Amino acid sequence: MKILAAMKILLIVTSHSQFGNTGEPTGYWLEELAAPYEAFVEAGAQVDIASPEGGKAPVDPRSQQEPTDATRAFLADGAAQKKAAQTLKISDVKERYDAYFVVGGHGVMWDLATSAPVHTLLSKGYARGSVVAAVCHGPAALVGVKGPDGEPLVKGKRVAAFSNAEETAAKFDTIVPFALETRIRELGARYESGPMWQSFAVRDGRLVTGQNPASSAAAAREVIAALTEKAGEKAGEKKAEAKKK
Repeated sequence: MKILAAMKILLIVTSHSQFGNTGEPTGYWLEELAAPYEAFVEAGAQVDIASPEGGKAPVDPRSQQEPTDATRAFLADGAAQKKAAQTLKISDVKERYDAYFVVGGHGVMWDLATSAPVHTLLSKGYARGSVVAAVCHGPAALVGVKGPDGEPLVKGKRVAAFSNAEETAAKFDTIVPFALETRIRELGARYESGPMWQSFAVRDGRLVTGQNPASSAAAAREVIAALTEKAGEKAGEKKAEAKKK
């Protein structure tokens, strides 16, 4: 039995294609879309892809230079390619999802970080009981997201994201509009990280975050674990109600 059967997950990608003022292209990081997409589909979930502008989302060409098993599978999947070419527009999304997963890529730093529709979607989703997740630069989309108490969603929670050390090592620290690790800390998050470029993901209740591209599959597994746990709780509640009757 597919453990996420009947569940719906929305993958959110950037629409921003310009890397600061460098003249170089950027967008979403392919591995960070491909690995979670594959994991969620295999688990039986209905998976959709959305972006701020809708339509074809820009992929960072650098992320296509070293193909992985996940990216090869994604590029060979006709249904996946159709969804990436025809992403839903965030402001038009009315359907409720069991989980929202923000894909990274430097483009996120320029649009999802300041997108009110994205922040509203994630804030309402979390308040409803959905899982909210992000990987690498994806957590930049969380900086404007509020928890049910009106405080920053990340405040007091364990959060991983692309580290300042990794940004500096990549020589992008002077190009990005802000240092993601620093901003996450300023919002009161308990920032955590592993070795540079290695897989590292954390789950704090219904908030899941991963550090870098290598963390994409691990972050997806944590989302699946959170959804499985949530489904178990619902099943337990139904049994308890049935016994009362």
